[in-house]
Amino acid sequence: MPIEILMPALSPTMTEGNLAKWIKKEGDKVKAGQVIAEIETDKATMEVEAVDEGVLGKILVKEGAQGVKVNEVIALMLAEGEDKKALESYKPKAPVKEEPKTSGAEAAAKSSPASTPSLPSAPSFASPPPPTPSAAPSFASHATKIFASPLAKRVAADIGVDLRMVQGTGPHGRIIRADVETAGKSGGGMRGIVMRNRQEYASIPNNNMRKVIARRLTESKQFVPHFYLTVSIELDKLLEVRKELNNEAEMLAGKDGKAAYKLSVNDLIIKAAALGLKRIPGANAMWTEEAILRFNNIDISVAVATDGGLITPIIRNADQKTTVQISSEMKDLAARARTGKLKPEEFQGGGFSISNLGMYGVKHFAAIINPPQGCILAVGAGEERVVAKKGQMAIANVMDATLSVDHRVVDGALGAEFLAAFKRYMENPSLLLV
Repeated sequence: MPIEILMPALSPTMTEGNLAKWIKKEGDKVKAGQVIAEIETDKATMEVEAVDEGVLGKILVKEGAQGVKVNEVIALMLAEGEDKKALESYKPKAPVKEEPKTSGAEAAAKSSPASTPSLPSAPSFASPPPPTPSAAPSFASHATKIFASPLAKRVAADIGVDLRMVQGTGPHGRIIRADVETAGKSGGGMRGIVMRNRQEYASIPNNNMRKVIARRLTESKQFVPHFYLTVSIELDKLLEVRKELNNEAEMLAGKDGKAAYKLSVNDLIIKAAALGLKRIPGANAMWTEEAILRFNNIDISVAVATDGGLITPIIRNADQKTTVQISSEMKDLAARARTGKLKPEEFQGGGFSISNLGMYGVKHFAAIINPPQGCILAVGAGEERVVAKKGQMAIANVMDATLSVDHRVVDGALGAEFLAAFKRYMENPSLLLV
């Protein structure tokens, strides 16, 4: 009897996946532990290993298949001693239909219509389907007959000018040869031609990551009561310390000439946030109906932009790591995040998030909280500003940082205390090296 290879559940939230690539082909021998396929989950592309030994007899789900349900049979493996005749007698098992599970709140609502569940569920929106791409509207339907001389028509056909877009200067607005030639040379303007793409838009299918981002952030803005706190931070001391540390690393470079490390401002921000959470642990928390859960470990989720969407790899126990350790780990996580090679435990969890758009020149923004976390810190670009120092005007590098807060978890005063601690570490960078 052939061995069924099922679509695995590679994360707790995964209900379906895309079969990105088959590593093994039909007829290939497979050993337990060998990678046989790549599956695209809601957050990354992951490798699937074989559990049994045998020969990959038949592939049932082709490469590129979208929305393959978890536990669906994707291939058949022949055990030792079996031949392809066993595939002919194979019959898939009938799927077991499960009754839809009813939550306690739903059951209560059914038994007592007047009762209201303690937590609202995400509403279901019935959106109309997107319009079907169609050709651009025909100008001929809105215009009268085109008046052009026979010569103008012939020249227009030769050089590819659309007479509907040409303004005539001949008698009674008639298009003459000179009008066509002018349009061909200018390529635009009143007498030129404006070519419109008949395909109004390109349809880009939403991958699993984009769907999860859309669902979770919509729920966050609907059900999490956000408020925002902003502080301005002077960066001159931090930039000087960073420069000295990076120069020292270059001086101690190995035989290959590569520096042992190269710290970024973001690495120091992660460290400062971690120490701020250690000092103000109430900001390192999440909300549940029964209790506020305060995390005992300081795990920082850091937003990384990828081609498929946003993902937040985690620096675990960031308060206990040096800035050099954080820098090395962050570079590795970011590189693997962009190639879809993160493991689930490397991006699932975390108690606090940081989103830094400073490298894109964004001065100030407010990020959306990543549930179930209680806070996210949005970091803008540093820039030279005029500041007052001891009654005198001075120039300083200043950065804005905005804390988005779940008011159910963190009150205004507590959020302000965290930002004050974060600002202190950023403006006194020697404290980050202790």
